[in-house]
Amino acid sequence: MESPRATSEARRGRRRARPPRRRALLYTSLALVAVVGVTAAGTVYVKAHAGDNNGAVSSAGSPSPSSSASASANGEASVEPVTEPAVDRDALLSTAMKTVTVPSGAKVSAAVLDLDSGDSAAYGDAAFDTASIVKVDILAALLLQAQDAGRHLTATEKAYATKMIENSDNTSASELWDIIGKAAGLDAANKRFGLTGTEGGDGALWGLTQTTAADQLTLLQQVFGDDSKLSEASQAYIQGLMKTVESDQRWGVSAAADGSGFALKNGWLARSTTGLWDVNSIGRVTVGGTDYLVAVLSNGTVSQAKGISLVEAAAKAAVDSLTDADSSSGSASASASQ
Repeated sequence: MESPRATSEARRGRRRARPPRRRALLYTSLALVAVVGVTAAGTVYVKAHAGDNNGAVSSAGSPSPSSSASASANGEASVEPVTEPAVDRDALLSTAMKTVTVPSGAKVSAAVLDLDSGDSAAYGDAAFDTASIVKVDILAALLLQAQDAGRHLTATEKAYATKMIENSDNTSASELWDIIGKAAGLDAANKRFGLTGTEGGDGALWGLTQTTAADQLTLLQQVFGDDSKLSEASQAYIQGLMKTVESDQRWGVSAAADGSGFALKNGWLARSTTGLWDVNSIGRVTVGGTDYLVAVLSNGTVSQAKGISLVEAAAKAAVDSLTDADSSSGSASASASQ
């Protein structure tokens, strides 16, 4: 049994021994506050010295490249975000279109998409008469309806489809226009395809269907793209016909292709009210091993020939704008990695 004096001295000894523990806790708390405070202010890195138990925290607002390199050499973690410069492809296409000579009173709109990268650009958002390019849309609507019904096209429908696309036969187009339900059937299919600026022509006037270049690009994605409402068999059917149009109709977007790598459908119509021409071209072209979808719409030229020249120049400018953008982006990425 301890004596009262011994007990009192022991208690005083314990009381004297406590302050160092409180100071240690205080230092730890202050260190934690420092870390939290620096983190809230945007800490770049935390430096831990090997064999150093004082818990020192080092922060820097914006380390220089040399300090980052030194940090890596000392085993410190550093993260430097790399942001590739954004490419405004619409602006590049707009610039490219300035090289295209547009006849007085005429208008032109274009859209292009790189099937490999998914990059796209559009110039102009006005609506144009489709003329015969709507024949691709009519066939796509027919095939979608047949898929819904779980049936194949009849022999008669196939005969109409072949003449309509390969020869641009108007009588065949009118027959299939009636089969799909005219404008109502076309509009219903287009809603499912994702077209938002296309409206079927009144009554039997399928050639006066209104559309935009951007919508035609969306339609081409249904025909040639991976994410389509059309089955692979339906896509292959349309593609096959667009690859075998008559030789005298192989103008338009094909001017942008290298060699014979293209599939297309053209449209041309002289308006009786003005005597001026609608000339359009849509399709897929291959350039340098890359596939591009291209849609060019025009109106107001005094002849079909002038309309064709305008469409072909615009198609070339559209594809060039994407290839130039890809080249610029590649150069920028290479510079950033050096």
